[in-house]
Amino acid sequence: MPSQKVFQAGAESVAYTTSNGAPHDEPYAAQRVHVGNKSVGGALLLQDFHHIDLLSHFDRERIPERVVHAKGGGAHGVYEATHDISDICAAKLFEQGKKTPVSMRFSTVGGESGSADTARDPRGFSIKLRTEEGNLDWVFNNTPVFFLRDPAKFPHFIHTQKRDPQTHLKDADMFWDYASQNPESIHQFMILFGDRGIPRGHAFQHGYSGHTFKFVNASGEWVYVQIHVRSDQGVKFYTQEEGVKLAGENPDIHNEELFNQIEKGDFPSWTVSVQTMTEKQAEEFPYSVFDLTKVWSHKDYPLRPVGKITLNRNPENYFAEIEQIAFAPSHLVPGIEPSADPVLQSRLFSYPDTHRHRLGVNYQQIPVNAPLVPVANFQRDGFMNVSNQGARPNYISTISALQYQKKRVTVNAAHEKFASASIESFLSQVDEKDFEQPRQLWEKVFDDGAKERFIGNVSGHLGGVKSEEIKKRQLAIFKRVHPDIGSRIGKEIGITA
Repeated sequence: MPSQKVFQAGAESVAYTTSNGAPHDEPYAAQRVHVGNKSVGGALLLQDFHHIDLLSHFDRERIPERVVHAKGGGAHGVYEATHDISDICAAKLFEQGKKTPVSMRFSTVGGESGSADTARDPRGFSIKLRTEEGNLDWVFNNTPVFFLRDPAKFPHFIHTQKRDPQTHLKDADMFWDYASQNPESIHQFMILFGDRGIPRGHAFQHGYSGHTFKFVNASGEWVYVQIHVRSDQGVKFYTQEEGVKLAGENPDIHNEELFNQIEKGDFPSWTVSVQTMTEKQAEEFPYSVFDLTKVWSHKDYPLRPVGKITLNRNPENYFAEIEQIAFAPSHLVPGIEPSADPVLQSRLFSYPDTHRHRLGVNYQQIPVNAPLVPVANFQRDGFMNVSNQGARPNYISTISALQYQKKRVTVNAAHEKFASASIESFLSQVDEKDFEQPRQLWEKVFDDGAKERFIGNVSGHLGGVKSEEIKKRQLAIFKRVHPDIGSRIGKEIGITA
């Protein structure tokens, strides 16, 4: 047998092996029947495990793509607690001065894995914090609001942002048909078609919880919170024209730039802050604190600094550390609780469920997802189980060494009294309040240049809609936000009525 082939892997040499670890002489060779002329070779042999195993694994290299947030990139770093917030939260990662390892993934929402980074799309902004009390996942977006507040709308909405079932093409009529029938989405659509719709890079965008969570202190007292992760590099954007140009020239520009920034030591960072609201303040709030289409005024509920996140290490392997990383808003630690936000409640189930489909029931044993602390419970077996907790009984045993936490931080769930009420189907209704914050965005946030770009961005996309009814319906929604928006867009797309 020829001598075994040796490869360079980083700084060390490694010998080539089969998947079961046996040394193998030549990766490119396949066993064939010798027919006299070695330069020709004969029939392949089924006994060639290396060749059969190579092909079999190759046929199975792709796992199911994420239904949403398929295109993304990320890196690793550290969260440092810079301020004491023990008065509102008992989670240990917030103890001042404590450092917690993190992994972050940035993504577009609607596109496939190979789509362009510069598509006009909201961005996923997810953070896995590996705390001493288990993993905490912040599954955020780069916008403070979302398109809906009724959870059953989500699959339908995403379908309209994907491809037409017949043509398999992106369809502007589908896109705006949904928007024009669901006016509560206008706040998010205005942000999407504004300057923040195409960030200049992963490092130049903020992250927002969007959902309301609850922070609970050691005494069991709680407040509602909104979490903000604000870029220390500032918010920068591409224009529509720049985004389209880059989509053709370098569709991976965001992932490329983040990797290069970290490689050269230009570590991006974000300041973490929270807005807080008491139960009494929530009762007096003009909107529901569980409405994902609304923001909290920074004047009335100012940002309180909590800590800082710095990304300082690139992944060694994209698939292992970014494609397989699995975030879920239900991954919480003591001191942090979900609120009754119905979309959040739906996501608490949906995210782990999709991970079980994509990665398997034991997805949290994959190294990038595994907590740093020991896991001790009664979950056993299943596909790809690599840490089955030894000989410990898989039930509550009198001889088990497994101890239980006798006291944990709990919340006074006063707002959950509805649990004893009657059950009925519910769909929220649109009213004038749904147009107040988008109107403020237009009047108080967008300057003249931003308004001009917004009109151009919307007109270019809405103008591609074939249905006159959909165009008119959407223009009516823009007019309810502000008459100028409706008239200016209508003029651009040739509809003045």
